[in-house]
Amino acid sequence: MRKVAIVTDSTSCIPADLRQRLDIRVVPLTYVFGDAVIADDPTLDMADFYERLVTSEEPPKTSPASPGVYVDTFKGLVGQVEAILCITVSPRFSGMHRAATVARDMVASDEPLTRIDVIDSGGAAMLQGFVVLAAARAAADGASLAEVAQVAESVRSRVRLIAVIDTLKYLGRSGRFPRIATWGASLIGLKPILSLRSGQVRPVTVATSREAAIAKILQRFKRDTEGKETVRASVLHANVPEEAEQFAGKVAETVDCTELLMSHLTPVMGIYTGPGVLGVTYYSE
Repeated sequence: MRKVAIVTDSTSCIPADLRQRLDIRVVPLTYVFGDAVIADDPTLDMADFYERLVTSEEPPKTSPASPGVYVDTFKGLVGQVEAILCITVSPRFSGMHRAATVARDMVASDEPLTRIDVIDSGGAAMLQGFVVLAAARAAADGASLAEVAQVAESVRSRVRLIAVIDTLKYLGRSGRFPRIATWGASLIGLKPILSLRSGQVRPVTVATSREAAIAKILQRFKRDTEGKETVRASVLHANVPEEAEQFAGKVAETVDCTELLMSHLTPVMGIYTGPGVLGVTYYSE
């Protein structure tokens, strides 16, 4: 019997091959587009999704999973593992953390021999994903629940995300980022660069063009990782795969990464950012 299983949610944006290899269980959020309730699925045709997102008069709405979905996921692991660590998107962005916590308490009353811990990743996208991957690798090495949680918390304190975003329209209309929306009112013709760390989306700077924004991102990435022996990074994008491939080459030229992944935002993430996001998530040791 394995010691620890890892559960997360779809906003972690972890590449499918790594999810499968490390046996990471993923609970999807959902979104409502018109009359359809759709599970957050990174295998969907993202070009079609973003075309509809941009042209739709009524923006889609996102919804966290119910506690019942987590209950089913947790109970499906009972008897297979000694413990479960569930790592969620930041509660600043979604109700997934609360749903998982409620589910943990429900399962604990029925299955007291299986320990379940729920922790906040402090972010979303591959910021969350790297926390999950570190935990999953520790679990695969046979670490205990306490040891796996300690690894996750260590990465959470160090990982950061920085990206250029084409427009602040989508973040602004969500109502979750009033400071960002206010800042965006003065950015006509400029490209905003944002950072995500410790559950906070913050404005970093602006650039006069997308090329200048990419140069600024690479400069920050190099500065933050200089002199570090181990650097793990992931290029993230929203429906700009060719540009992301080119950017990944520049990331590799800038820093000798121990691991360099490619990740695209799922539909639920794209609803908040819109198309055209390009950036890098990273941490070092």
